[in-house]
Amino acid sequence: MNDIAALRDAYRRDKAAVLHSLTTTGANTRGVQRTLRQHAALVDDLLIALWRKAGFGADLCLAAVGGFGRGELFPASDVDVLVLLPDGQSPESTPGLQAKLEAFIGSCWDTGLEIGSSVRTLSECLSELAKDITVQTSMLEARRITGNQRLFGQFQKMYQEAMDPQAFFVAKTLEMRQRHTKFEDTPYALEPNCKESPGGLRDLQVILWVARAAGLGHSWDALVRKGMATRLEARQIKRNEALLSLIRARLHLQAKRREDRLVFDLQTGVAESFGYHAETTPEGRLAMRASEKLMREYYWAAKAVTQLNQILLLNIEDHLRSERGEDLSSFRALNERFFEKGGLIEVASDDLYEKHPHAILETFLMYQATQGVKGLSARTLRALYNARGLMNSRFRADPVNRQTFLQILQQPDGITHAMRLMNQTSVLGRYLWVFRRIVGQMQHDLFHAYTVDQHILMVLRNVRRFFMAEHAHEYPFCSQLAVGWDKPWILYTAALFHDIAKGRGGDHSQLGRAEVRTFARQHRLAKEDAQLIEFLVGEHLTMSHVAQKEDLSDPEVITRFAQRVGNERNLTALYLLTVADIRGTSPKVWNAWKGKLLEDLYRFTLRVLGGRAPDANAEVEARKREALVKLALYAQPHEGQKALWDILDVSYFMRHDANDIAWHARQLSRVVAQVGGVPAKTTVRARLSPVGEGLQVLVFTPDQPDLFARICGHFDQAGFSILDAKVHTTRTGWALDTFQIVTTLLPEHYRELITMVESGLLQTIETQSPLPAPTKGRLSRRVKSFPITPRVTLKPDDKAQNWLLSVSSSDRIGLLYNIARILAKHGISLQLAKISTLGERVEDTFLISGAALQQNKAQIDIETELLAVLQAG
Repeated sequence: MNDIAALRDAYRRDKAAVLHSLTTTGANTRGVQRTLRQHAALVDDLLIALWRKAGFGADLCLAAVGGFGRGELFPASDVDVLVLLPDGQSPESTPGLQAKLEAFIGSCWDTGLEIGSSVRTLSECLSELAKDITVQTSMLEARRITGNQRLFGQFQKMYQEAMDPQAFFVAKTLEMRQRHTKFEDTPYALEPNCKESPGGLRDLQVILWVARAAGLGHSWDALVRKGMATRLEARQIKRNEALLSLIRARLHLQAKRREDRLVFDLQTGVAESFGYHAETTPEGRLAMRASEKLMREYYWAAKAVTQLNQILLLNIEDHLRSERGEDLSSFRALNERFFEKGGLIEVASDDLYEKHPHAILETFLMYQATQGVKGLSARTLRALYNARGLMNSRFRADPVNRQTFLQILQQPDGITHAMRLMNQTSVLGRYLWVFRRIVGQMQHDLFHAYTVDQHILMVLRNVRRFFMAEHAHEYPFCSQLAVGWDKPWILYTAALFHDIAKGRGGDHSQLGRAEVRTFARQHRLAKEDAQLIEFLVGEHLTMSHVAQKEDLSDPEVITRFAQRVGNERNLTALYLLTVADIRGTSPKVWNAWKGKLLEDLYRFTLRVLGGRAPDANAEVEARKREALVKLALYAQPHEGQKALWDILDVSYFMRHDANDIAWHARQLSRVVAQVGGVPAKTTVRARLSPVGEGLQVLVFTPDQPDLFARICGHFDQAGFSILDAKVHTTRTGWALDTFQIVTTLLPEHYRELITMVESGLLQTIETQSPLPAPTKGRLSRRVKSFPITPRVTLKPDDKAQNWLLSVSSSDRIGLLYNIARILAKHGISLQLAKISTLGERVEDTFLISGAALQQNKAQIDIETELLAVLQAG
């Protein structure tokens, strides 16, 4: 045991000395590969010592596999080894072998190695190779550490004979596509995995794996000698591989464990290890975080890796096809500059772009217009990669290029793929110079999941899908509106520019408006088209703000919004862009309730724009008639709803649609009618939400000052999130409240949940116990890394009858309940609550009233207490 302790201490000391160079501040990437090799060699020496100590016979072999087999080892990576046995031996049949293996593996762990081991005979290796591509890949880079040289030679010969390079290539490229899909096919996630994400180290390893399997060598220089890569490409790959490797190594050291994700709480530490520091403006405001500088470097490296991965894999694929005797010479001429070859666009000559720079943008127009084409060939991609310097200011100002770019936007098909391909090949940012500024630009608002450029392309994709019949089931109303839209390219252009001024400071909507105005002038857009695009870019946040933060039952809100929009064409375009924008922020942000609010706002505004002046009484009568039609489908007593409707005022009918009004009448009419219009008991009912997500809950009970807080407390304790609350008090002093709630358990267990909500909430309301203590909410990693300054605003509404309370802060469990407790404490009555969760940020709006709001001191106390709650945690 003393020997093991001595080996452990020596290994720790030597490992710290080897890895010390990685801790030196700066971005010197030259020595990172050498350090990783030294670390692997250090582990080799320790394994040899432990192998000898275990007393294995001379007929066995110890081999390194996986990443360790490459002879490189990151600070916290697993040490993967294979104990190779001759055929006929096994741990069970060979006396003492099992005990030696257990002692060896145990000693590895005791000395600090995180070992991953397998024990196989030659035949078992052959069997596993045929079954599992992961095992086949792991053994591809196997190297002997110690033990029987002849046995390892037999293993290598057997492996090479079993290898089918073409089948291996297909399997690894399919596996790569699946991995890319897992990461949303983008290297631009805000917390990317520097090993597994698109553009990460794994994409470089895939190239070397398939090259090695094809007999093309196992280094970048070997690929140059074989004609698969140019010297420039090899230099670019080596440089970016070194940067990604250094980032990954420092991630391990920062986290003190194997961590390959650039998570927010590690980004700053890693950035500072590269010598990056935060910058502030002369006024003292934060201009750029250290982490933003690091991530910009990472994204550019990942983008280059993605481009080079495409080029080299296409070259290797062509090599394998020619090895099999396939005819690669067949092609179809598209024009004098381009061919279609194997479903890919190929340039007629390697120097096409130098001779004819106009052909650069024409490439993507050809890609859109040629049916059956699935991408660009390696030759074309390489030519574009080498043509980046040609795309200068003169290129951008060329009228022919401007006309071609407009044609790309105006094509009936392929717009999403063309723009993504233009971004991947760096053409989009070099032609649209303002776009280049936001490539790799991080967003620190806690609800965008991607960089600005990737978000823009996601929004563009979403808009495009509204115009595609095969996606009509996703957003039927949007698709219905899109059918009648005559110029989709207007919406595509607005999507391309809507966030293009992010990261500059100031209002990005107005800065973007100026940028798109310049674009329209340079590209000679028709005046009315230019004005519409400019309107959309400048107002792209307005519709979501009104829908989620203002009272849509107030005719004045709708009138103001209609005046701002101006006409039906603007409204429809803004609605489509708004839905696409929210959908493009993060999978977590959109929900059916937000969709309903936006659609309601669209329909209400459309009526006003159609010449119908807001008339509350006419709207109430229309909703009553529609509700009666729905009630007629059920066995309701004649005029059974009358007793309920007689105790409700106009505001109730304005705040609920006909579907909700009918549901309320079905549940409450008999209860109200029991005692001459005075209800006899508290009623709680729940149903699957008609908007398609979560539950809708109805509460009918005698009003009390802390009722809203009590209900919020119940939902908080039960793990439900409130999306929306409509609070109403009848003429008889009873509360009629409706809540939209969601939980992760829906929809599979909705019957049990409905029963649980109805019985549990009823008991909570009827039990007049003190309000429960709020759940202690924890802040997420992202919130800790990018805290939001809490904000509380309290101001009277336009009619000076009620007050609008707006709250903005980082989200956490129990936040809404804490707010409700403070309002209850001050005797504040709630009429409407709009709960808007944007990723991990909340933007809540409450319509409130109460005597305390008429006193300045009480107002200050309420705001102070609310700020204290928002800042807690």
